[in-house]
Amino acid sequence: MFDFVSHRKIFFLISGGLILASIIFLGLWGLNPGIDFTGGTMMEIEYPETEDFTLLEIREKLEDFNLGEIKIQKTKTNSFVLRFKDINEDTHQQVLAALENPQEERYESIGPVIGQELKQKAKWTIILTLLAIIFYIAWAFRKITRITKKGESWFYGFGALLALFHDLIILLGFFALWGFLKGAEINTSFITALLIVLGYSVNDTIVIYDRIRENILTHQFKDLSQTINLSLNETIVRSLNTSLTTLFVLLTIYIFGGESIKDFVLAMMVGIGVGTWSSIVISSQFLLLKRKIKL
Repeated sequence: MFDFVSHRKIFFLISGGLILASIIFLGLWGLNPGIDFTGGTMMEIEYPETEDFTLLEIREKLEDFNLGEIKIQKTKTNSFVLRFKDINEDTHQQVLAALENPQEERYESIGPVIGQELKQKAKWTIILTLLAIIFYIAWAFRKITRITKKGESWFYGFGALLALFHDLIILLGFFALWGFLKGAEINTSFITALLIVLGYSVNDTIVIYDRIRENILTHQFKDLSQTINLSLNETIVRSLNTSLTTLFVLLTIYIFGGESIKDFVLAMMVGIGVGTWSSIVISSQFLLLKRKIKL
C-alpha cells in the first residue's frame, strides 16, 4: 500500500510549482479573449489545393476594407482563420469576393455589447458553480459531524473548493502559455470545457471523500491520516482508469476532429489530468492540514 500521506509535502510542492508557473504566464501574457467576449468577426476559409496563398497576400486583399486590426492564422496548407471587427452581411460578401470566393468553413459575427454580456455571464456562471459545489458537499457530508467535530462537513467543502481553484488556475495558466505560442483564444466553448472539468474534478473528489467517510465508520484507526491513506489506495485505480479512458477518447477527437474544436478538447484534456491529480493529492490531503483528528 502506497503511503500518500507521507509524500504530501512533495505533492504540494509540485502543485505549488504548477500554480506559480501559471500565475507567471498569466502575468506575462494574460488570456487571449475571443470574439465571443470582445465582439468582432471570425471567418475560417479554405482554398482548393491547386491554389496557394500566403498570409501577406490575404492581408493585401483586405486592405481596401475598414476592418480594424486583422489577425490571420494559417491552420492547414490552404486554410486560414481571419479575425477582425464586427461587419454586416454586405461587407461579409464583399470580403469573400475580394478573397476570390474561397470555401467558407465557419463564420461568426458578434457585436461588442453582446460580447460584454457574455463575458459577465461567464464570470457569474463560474462563481455560482463554485458556491453551489461547496454548499452541496457540506450538505452531503453533514452526517460526518456525528463522529467528528462540529463543522467538519464544511472542511470537506473547502477542501474540494481548494482543489477546484487549483485546477482553475493551472488551466488558465496553460491557456495563457498556449495563447502566446499558438494564438489560442478564450471563448464560450472554453468556458463550457472549464465547467465540465470542474464537475469532473469534484465528482472524483466526492468519490474519495465518500470512501473516507465509509472507512471512518468501518475501521478503527488511531487518526485520520491512516483512513485517508487507505481510502486513496482503494480509489486510485478507479480514478486513474476513469481519467485515462476519457483522455484516450479526447485525444482521438483532438487528432482527427475539426480545427474549430481542438482548443475545446485540449482544455478538457488538461483539465481532467489536473483535476485527477488535485482530487488525489489536494482535496484529500487538505483534511489533514494543521489537524490531528482522533477517530
